[in-house]
Amino acid sequence: MHALAPLARLADLALPPRCPGCGEIVAADHRFCAACWGKLRFLGPPWCAKCHAPFDYDRGGDAVCGRCMDAPPAHDGVRAAVAYGEIARSVALKLKYSGRTACAETMARAMGRLMPEGAELLVPVPLHRWRIWSRGFNQAALIAHGLSKASGVPADAELLRRVKATPVLRGLGPRGRAKAVAGAFSLAPGAKDRLRDRTIVLVDDVYTSGATGEACARVLKRGGAARVILLCWARVLEDDALD
Repeated sequence: MHALAPLARLADLALPPRCPGCGEIVAADHRFCAACWGKLRFLGPPWCAKCHAPFDYDRGGDAVCGRCMDAPPAHDGVRAAVAYGEIARSVALKLKYSGRTACAETMARAMGRLMPEGAELLVPVPLHRWRIWSRGFNQAALIAHGLSKASGVPADAELLRRVKATPVLRGLGPRGRAKAVAGAFSLAPGAKDRLRDRTIVLVDDVYTSGATGEACARVLKRGGAARVILLCWARVLEDDALD
């Protein structure tokens, strides 16, 4: 028997695994209790061929939603593990504001099933340096690290930079959001060599209005990326939009 095994069992008794949503004791780390699991809405096809917004029924593999018909996105789709709701919000807030960094791996495990085929590089949505100094970490970078560890796809948290602090986008209309993030992101020196003709997975915790993802995707594609697919923990759907 390994010498550390008894100590590990004692640690499990003293600090048993708890549900990431409500804190109830569960069988293993990163598992949700039955009640919280039942409140999560897992997302996937059928969805819009361009932005991956979920459809209520299968409209065919090439079906496009009305929003993408009016304004095709700069990115190549948004893949979210779950719809934004009570439990998804709780996990995101625990990571972002309570320093519960283990929640990043919880998110990454759920997101892994939607990892795009042919993904070549994981790039987390960057925070401005002032935000990192106050929070102590970039939650998107922690999630990207978890995804990289599980999938083997490399992650680069320095390739994309937020060079301008941006206001909270909640409450702003589409034009206001686009204006707020205009010029906020840039590439690190030498980034184009890593981006050229590659499929990039842009990683974030929550996809809300899409303004940040659009701005990042445009910068990455101007840098030479062939495809930019957003992958996140939770997506705010139109009928649950944040005001």
